[in-house]
Amino acid sequence: MEQQTPYKHKFLPYLLVAPQLLITLVFFIWPATEALMQSFMVENTFGTASKFVWFENFSYILEDEQYLHSVQVSLVFALATTAVSMGLSLLLAVMADRVVKGAQVYQTFLIWPYAVAPAIGGILWYFMFNPSIGILAYWLKGMGYQWNHQLNGMDAMILVVIAAAWKQISYNFLFFLAGLQSIPKSLIEAAAIDGASPFKRFWDIVFPLLSPTTFFLLVVNVVYAFFDTFGIIHATTAGGPANSTAIMVYKVFNDGFVGLDYGSSAAQSVILMMLVGVFTLVQFKYVERKVQY
Repeated sequence: MEQQTPYKHKFLPYLLVAPQLLITLVFFIWPATEALMQSFMVENTFGTASKFVWFENFSYILEDEQYLHSVQVSLVFALATTAVSMGLSLLLAVMADRVVKGAQVYQTFLIWPYAVAPAIGGILWYFMFNPSIGILAYWLKGMGYQWNHQLNGMDAMILVVIAAAWKQISYNFLFFLAGLQSIPKSLIEAAAIDGASPFKRFWDIVFPLLSPTTFFLLVVNVVYAFFDTFGIIHATTAGGPANSTAIMVYKVFNDGFVGLDYGSSAAQSVILMMLVGVFTLVQFKYVERKVQY
């Protein structure tokens, strides 16, 4: 029979939860509510008066070619960042799981990039790919490729994808490594005795057992690519050249804080939140079916 811990004070559980509820209310619920209300309003030039316009802000941005372009850019950016970060982190986790000597040092070095702020990470990659002084741009030039992310939109997209994926690899690595270490070694050894190749053992045994971890990281990485990469975009390309890297969250900032069009910016933020919510629901509905718990 289970024994439940008695509380002498019935308000103690609520008191313990109150700080987290307060933080959620102040920094999440309140701003989201304000953004939702602002999306139905239009302010005058000086911001001294506002008018309720129903869905005019939404209809305006859905007909705006620049906004539709930012949606396309966001989808490409999110897909590429998720694929690169998860693929490389899984490879590194598999390699780290096989390390015997110096495993802790190796794992610690791989975790360090997660402690770097997004803007700092973006600046690091910006300087390495700088067309004038960047070491990586110099190597590419030596191989016959004239790299210039300030003029070439494809180069700019590659740069922000590399910077964003590099920042997220450490986070994914931790979960993949924990998942690998929880897999019984007896299963892999039995497959090896039966003559299964290393790739066969990984694909038929290891990867299916990692599916819960993979699914969790897929959801997290998609949300990260849509929301948490603003600092990287702003520090490296500022949405350029010619809006080739202006993802949705950056356009929200650009229209709201630079263009001072708060109604349109708020409407964009609501659509972004709904879009990410739909992606998450789709992943839970269709992708989770292939997860083996």
